[in-house]
Amino acid sequence: MTRSATATDRFDGTIAGLGTAAGLRVVVGHWPASPLGAFTDVMVERPDGRRMLLAPDAAVAEFVSGTYTFDEVVLTPVDHEIDGDRRRVSAGPLQLTFHIGGRSPLGALLRAVPRPLATAPWWISAIDVVARRVLPGVRTRGSAGNGREEFYAALDLHRIVVANVRWEGVDQGGLAPVDPPVRFGFGSTPSTPALVRVVTLVRS
Repeated sequence: MTRSATATDRFDGTIAGLGTAAGLRVVVGHWPASPLGAFTDVMVERPDGRRMLLAPDAAVAEFVSGTYTFDEVVLTPVDHEIDGDRRRVSAGPLQLTFHIGGRSPLGALLRAVPRPLATAPWWISAIDVVARRVLPGVRTRGSAGNGREEFYAALDLHRIVVANVRWEGVDQGGLAPVDPPVRFGFGSTPSTPALVRVVTLVRS
């Protein structure tokens, strides 16, 4: 399925990023509202550096793999369940459960910015330099490939405090920083495991 071009595609949801003691790093995008409908996709970087996209259908795979860089794209059902502060994600070889902690000081600051301002491309561009210094490896504006620009509007941030991760049935050990940074695209994810409330704009 090929989507027709639009001026700006808007994805409204959350991004969860975490690392494991075994070296597996996982980024879960959960998008209740998007041009592709509601969906969840998972980006995984294995300890050997191989980057994988786990996508629920061909349309999501096409869009995401055209925006970020992967060594392998796998079409598989992706289930995302929310139960209070607990999230469960099942996607092919990945089984993930994690718990959300309190809002961080940065989250409180992000939450204080009025949404119309926080999601304005000019504002996102202006704070890109600050984001790079406060959150190493993270940017708020960059290339989305194919001549497009991408803008990350972070609206809130909570720490991930506990996680259970299994890859191909093997326990990946305890929660760890996302270190080294994942290499899917310009935005990465904070090194401290976190759930970020975000609006992502992809502009042609």
